[in-house]
This record gives sequence, C-alpha cells and structure tokens, in this order.
Amino acid sequence: MKICVFCGSSAELDQRYYNSAAKIGTLIGKYGHSIIYGAGKIGIMGALADAARKENTFITGVIPEKLNIKTVVSEYDDKLIITKDMKSRKSLMRQKADAFLALPGGFGTLEELMEVITLKQLQYHTKAIVILNMFGYYDTLYSHFEHMYNNGFANENYRNLYSFQTNEEDAIKAMNTYKHKHVYDKYLKA
Repeated sequence: MKICVFCGSSAELDQRYYNSAAKIGTLIGKYGHSIIYGAGKIGIMGALADAARKENTFITGVIPEKLNIKTVVSEYDDKLIITKDMKSRKSLMRQKADAFLALPGGFGTLEELMEVITLKQLQYHTKAIVILNMFGYYDTLYSHFEHMYNNGFANENYRNLYSFQTNEEDAIKAMNTYKHKHVYDKYLKA
C-alpha cells in the first residue's frame, strides 16, 4: 500500500512528536508499505522518513519548486518529484496514494487533510483517511468537526469519511483493514 503522509516540518517541537513519527515510519516499513510525502528532511517529516528508510521502505518525496531548497528537501528518498506548485504537488500525491495518514502539522497539513476529506465527500476517491491524534494534538479538530455536525453544517454520515486514531498501531491497523463505505450525499444521488 502506498501511504500518503501529511505532517509538519517544524524542527522546534517536543521530542515525543518526533518519536511518534519515527514509530509510524518504522511500522509502515514493517508492514511492507511505501510512503509518499512532502520530501522534507526536517521536522516530523524527516523523522518519519528516516525511520521508514531503516526498514527499507520505498519513499517518494514530492516537493514544489519553491521549496526545493538544500536545507529542506531530503536527498535520500528513493524517488524525488519536483512539481510546479503546491496544487500540482497535492494532486500528484493524491493520485499516487492508496491511503492518507495525517500526523500533526501546521496550516499545510490541515489544508491537505481537509482537501482529501472534501474530495472523498464529493466521491472523487474512496481511499482511507486516518488522522493520528498523537498526544491529543487533534482533539480540538475532532471537537470542531462535532461542532459542525451539531450545528447542521455537516451531515453526520460524514464521520465515515475519516478515522481518528490515538496510537501508531491503531492508525496502521485502520489503513490495513479499511473497507470503503458509501457515504450518502444529498447532492450526489449515486
């Protein structure tokens, strides 16, 4: 399985985030999966790739021209794809992936996650979307999703579009055992 991982590149985090990212990278490798990610060698992005690499995981890095900077981009990925911009980067990552995994990150991670959820809602894909809520990082996002359901801004069936998991093993298990469930949408009668 080719797992597209969305995650942060900050180098100023609590060490536990790097440790968790490394653990998920190791597990992805042990299960024989491959990684598609943002090609960064810094932050939890770098920790994920470094750990996966030790398991001989095939890693594809996808980076836009603007971020193709020596201090940012990994020179150790098995395949490096440089795109024109962020839009084409995300599109390519989505096309190549069999599943999506969101680790903690900033605005870019959140934007990538929201886009794949929305595209699944609109039936552009049927792939697993797993949100690894390590150390409660995504608790407020989970609460905000519930706030949208409770106020009628999102159909409660949309909970089936994604899965929140609290540890690395359960995140991998959720992707390994994923079976698509059609989610009703009032606009898309299919």
